[in-house]
Amino acid sequence: MTHPDTLPECKRLKLKSVLAGCPELDALTRHVRAFGKMLTQLQGDQLPQCIKAVRADDLPSLHTFVNGLERDLAAVTAGLTLPWSSGVVEGHVNRIKMIKRQMYGRAGFGILRKRVLLAS
Repeated sequence: MTHPDTLPECKRLKLKSVLAGCPELDALTRHVRAFGKMLTQLQGDQLPQCIKAVRADDLPSLHTFVNGLERDLAAVTAGLTLPWSSGVVEGHVNRIKMIKRQMYGRAGFGILRKRVLLAS
């Protein structure tokens, strides 16, 4: 999970030897790193080239991932290009769901509302 440039030299050499011994893992690593770069640097315009590169390799698990991306290509491209994020909203939704789970489904909306307001 660590970026290869930040690995210590001994681990970098181990990674290099593992990737040299397994061409499929090397190809998978290249594709994942390319997608990660698109994700972190908002380069959604490169998505079609990335999809073509994945299709060229024999990696069934990535083909499934790419099929999912292609189902809603416009939304994925926008998500990889635009600077806006719904992360804050998702965090609040996650917090409310946690509070609701703590009540074991025994309370209605009124009590959930009070608990959410009191937790804030």
